[in-house]
Amino acid sequence: MTEWFLYLPQIRIELAELVSRVRVAEASGFDGVAFLDHLDTPMAPTTRLWEAMTVATWVAARTERIKIGHVVLCDAFRHPAVLAKQATTLAEASGGRFELGLGSGSVPDELVKYGITTAGPRQRVDALGETLAALREYWGIEGERAQTPVPGRPIPLVLGGVGPRMLELTRRYADWWNLPATHVHKLPELLPSIGSARASVQQMVGFARRDQDVAAVSETARRRFGHLGSGLVCGDAAALTEHFRILEGQGAQRFYVWFADFAEPESIAEFAEAVIGAGCG
Repeated sequence: MTEWFLYLPQIRIELAELVSRVRVAEASGFDGVAFLDHLDTPMAPTTRLWEAMTVATWVAARTERIKIGHVVLCDAFRHPAVLAKQATTLAEASGGRFELGLGSGSVPDELVKYGITTAGPRQRVDALGETLAALREYWGIEGERAQTPVPGRPIPLVLGGVGPRMLELTRRYADWWNLPATHVHKLPELLPSIGSARASVQQMVGFARRDQDVAAVSETARRRFGHLGSGLVCGDAAALTEHFRILEGQGAQRFYVWFADFAEPESIAEFAEAVIGAGCG
């Protein structure tokens, strides 16, 4: 059955409001919520942004059912041993609701700015592979360096990326593969490359609610996020329902829904009712 996550970047939002919107998603029927992981807001470095693991922990403590993760955490930000301990702790504290999403880093400038690494793309993917192997040891899956305690249940691993070497890591380690919004149109092409991992798609929506004009909502969404190309889809509930059914038919098993209106509570609730509830998945 298809899963639905609210993708809610923790940018320009108070923590109380963030929790409130996740609770709306939980009450409305979303399966999960995911945050982003940067030190500066991409393309707007002076804009306020909260730290990713702290936000996930804060939200987990204030929700009951909804799964919690990221698309995706930057591997270079955290030592693998620390990351393993964080993930184990949050998974236990949340009753098994935490999923670990990882990537090699999409904004190298911030890695340089804060003195984290000057490594190039190939080196960062190599480092991610080392992290993934180390996590299996720290979690007691293989090797001799298991931490105490090990996870009480498997922690789902989500990897994001489309390059050949990232897809190789996906085949080897991932439970879920996340297709970034800018590559939605490549789902049929890339799906055979992910092995046994399940496919998820990050999709920005310009969702016109019942009381809104479709053309006006679409115009605003395209002005804000038109650079995403196929990663942005606009329309009312009927149009979006058809769009997601097509992606399901292409093999998507989870959607990270990203709202062009920055996830107004009314949009979250009506989308859940009119699109998720219409029979997608």
